[in-house]
Amino acid sequence: MILEDLLFSFGAEIIHYEKNEILFREGDFPLYYFQIRKGSVKLNNYDEHGKEFIQHIASAGESFGESNLFIDQPYPVNALSIEKSIIIRSTKSGFLKLINTHPDILSNINQYLAERMYDTYIRLYNLSFQHSIDKLKLFLDYLKRPHNDTTLYSFQIPMTRQQLASLTGLCVETVIRTIKHMEKKEMVRIQNGKIFY
Repeated sequence: MILEDLLFSFGAEIIHYEKNEILFREGDFPLYYFQIRKGSVKLNNYDEHGKEFIQHIASAGESFGESNLFIDQPYPVNALSIEKSIIIRSTKSGFLKLINTHPDILSNINQYLAERMYDTYIRLYNLSFQHSIDKLKLFLDYLKRPHNDTTLYSFQIPMTRQQLASLTGLCVETVIRTIKHMEKKEMVRIQNGKIFY
């Protein structure tokens, strides 16, 4: 999102995270701007029974948690590396100095935040569906939307069934049954355990 050299010129550093390492917790105050060079990070919450709800999965080239740097509120989510990841981390003061010096970057960040807000609205609307097939179809449409090839079975879903459950508010058993039902209806294809939509 922001050129790495520019981030480094304002004091950013590279941090290596192992799989399942916590970058920040719900309730922590924002101290850094995070941008993923390699790997992926999930933003999640847990309910009182320990059930995980994944808010977003960020991958290489994306940033996360930056909106809280503007409002000075604690994080409403946890950030956890899904795999070994390389993250570019800039202090809050370095990040704010960068965008004040380069206002064109702020315009890009605004667009990125607006797109994420749009995606959040889609996902919230998805949660209102009663039928699991409708929830999953809308979510799979959302995942496939940025890809140029919209033909049937052209997109491999890059998530586990557990992640699909956590992102849609369904239990994993329901996701498994629903995917099988969608396969029978020829809405998805399953090859070697991978889902193609």
